Amino acid sequence: MMAALVPLAVLLAGTAASQTTAQAATSLPCDIYATGGTPCVAAHSTTRALFGAYSGPLYQVQRASDRGYRDIGLLEAGGYADASAQDSFCANTSCTITKIYDQTANHNDLPISWGGFWKGPGPNGSDIGADAKALPLTAGGHPVYGIKSTQGTGYRIDNAKNVPTGSKPEGIYMVTSSNYVDQWCCFDYGSGENSHNDTGNATMNAIYWGTACWFGGCTGTGPWVEADLENGMYHTNTGSNKDPNNSGVHYPFVSAWLKNNGTTNFTLKYGNGNSGGLTTTYSGALPNGYSPMKLESSILLGTGGDNSPTGQGYFFEGAVTSGFPSDATENAVQANITSVGYSMSGGSTTGGQQIVGGQSGRCLDVTGVSQSNGAQVQLWDCNGQNNQRWTSTSGKQLQVYGNKCLDAYGQGTSNGTQVIIWDCNGQTNQQWNINSNGTITGVQSGLCLDANNAATANGTKIILWACNGGANQQWSRRN
Repeated sequence: MMAALVPLAVLLAGTAASQTTAQAATSLPCDIYATGGTPCVAAHSTTRALFGAYSGPLYQVQRASDRGYRDIGLLEAGGYADASAQDSFCANTSCTITKIYDQTANHNDLPISWGGFWKGPGPNGSDIGADAKALPLTAGGHPVYGIKSTQGTGYRIDNAKNVPTGSKPEGIYMVTSSNYVDQWCCFDYGSGENSHNDTGNATMNAIYWGTACWFGGCTGTGPWVEADLENGMYHTNTGSNKDPNNSGVHYPFVSAWLKNNGTTNFTLKYGNGNSGGLTTTYSGALPNGYSPMKLESSILLGTGGDNSPTGQGYFFEGAVTSGFPSDATENAVQANITSVGYSMSGGSTTGGQQIVGGQSGRCLDVTGVSQSNGAQVQLWDCNGQNNQRWTSTSGKQLQVYGNKCLDAYGQGTSNGTQVIIWDCNGQTNQQWNINSNGTITGVQSGLCLDANNAATANGTKIILWACNGGANQQWSRRN
């Protein structure tokens, strides 16, 4: 058996080497931007190089055991992160990402933010760094780590070198995920104020990613790519999304895009980080009172311009450009992103099963990919994300995210009781019988899991109702 394993190991090593070489031999995002005449002035990633020739560090970690630091670099120039360096340094202790290095010659590295008008949870009101082990994944077939930006996590550099200021044009992209979002302010990446205070309209140009509907009356529940221009996260120049074709973006990996020419146009786009092209959700005039832009030279990740610290999200890579990138340039960068083959590891997108409505053909889904207690369960198009993956336990629980359970709100036992998620606690309102007739009934209530009003549309709420044989109470499980 050992003899048989040796050629396989050699084969796998050769495959990994060829994948890395393919990355290094290809024009990477900032090479593509430069060719398009809109060079990167800041480029940040914990997963890979964003220039084909880059051979420096990606990020810095600090371990708790001795407070020591370690730079995490690349397997080779233009390649992927050397996750083994983090694994060995952080073995048997916890580690925090304390800095994200800028891959451009400007050295606009992102340290943990000192805070701002809104205080962070760190010492003296500073923000905190991300848990270095919290987001394992693979890129190009290699193990790497992303940034899980929890509430209070924030990175920032003030007076960044050679970034657009005033009304100069600017482009931004980042790769994030629908798997971890919220409605609060602000999971941002882009330009903000050097004072870490709100200095007025048009002093920011940052991608906001999440489910916020700042101006109210949005069509859909998100998450969306929005423009944080200060004093508002804009879907369009008038504020809220009204486009039924943009009700929310649901991919394990999402490319998010914003460009702003400083006077007459800002454009928002998104893409599936694993395949396909870009969708433009808005391209047009700036909001009233935002022309000309008044950009300042702070680059931020994870918070709002005034350090609003309650957003959350995943970050894998991103860049800020000087100039207004062409559509062709952005399309080429998107093609490069999809070639990476980003994939969640640890079973976060493949564990459990989908629970599919017999009437609707849609999946049992946690609204907005939320992991918050009380998040409503609904019907949504099946997409394979981890907010649609349910594990039936020996204790009759239906678990999602590994630690949340399908829950009858308030231990309700009457018709119309909302079905939500909550921390698993073993109570009978979190126990369910999966029956041979296709129904799922609450152990405590005896009522059926029911698509409200026999509706079939995305966003239909799931409730408890007396079992009646209706197709809206029929469910099947599939891998």
